[in-house]
Amino acid sequence: MGAISPNSQQKKIKKHFWILVAIVFGMFIFCYALVPFYNVLCKATGFNGKVEVVEANLKEIAKYKVDKNRTVMVELMTTLNEQMPVEFTAEKPSLPLHPGQVVRTNYTVKNLTNKSIVVQAIPNVMPGLAAQHFRKLECFCFQKQPLAPFEEKVMPLVFTIDPILPDKFGTVALSYTLFDITES
Repeated sequence: MGAISPNSQQKKIKKHFWILVAIVFGMFIFCYALVPFYNVLCKATGFNGKVEVVEANLKEIAKYKVDKNRTVMVELMTTLNEQMPVEFTAEKPSLPLHPGQVVRTNYTVKNLTNKSIVVQAIPNVMPGLAAQHFRKLECFCFQKQPLAPFEEKVMPLVFTIDPILPDKFGTVALSYTLFDITES
């Protein structure tokens, strides 16, 4: 049996080292590309109900004809990220609307602490394919919401659903998750 020369062993170690470096580099590139890929996938398919946080074009909304022959039930849900010391509720748990009809409702948030905080709401529409038909004209989610100690704030939401929403969607859920974004 021949002995492995130290030179040969060093070449193998060097080869394995570069393979590991290439794997780590490949994993980094994959992770870096995953977020833009996910955003493109959500935009193309409506997957996960991801909605763009942009205000609806008022000229576009003005062209809508209210479809009084259909009613869509919009379920309004609220959740808190982490164990936030706030109360967060929708004025009404659900709202019936005719596609094309502009609806106004409110959400309430109350700071339960003696410290100032800043919160931000992130929307989600389900089923995901209905998200592309959900239009917000005014939304508290467009801005950060500062809250003074023990302050209660009423936050407006004005929205409509595009009348071209397919008939199979009789119920649409709009959920907001509230995050504490107070900078320490």
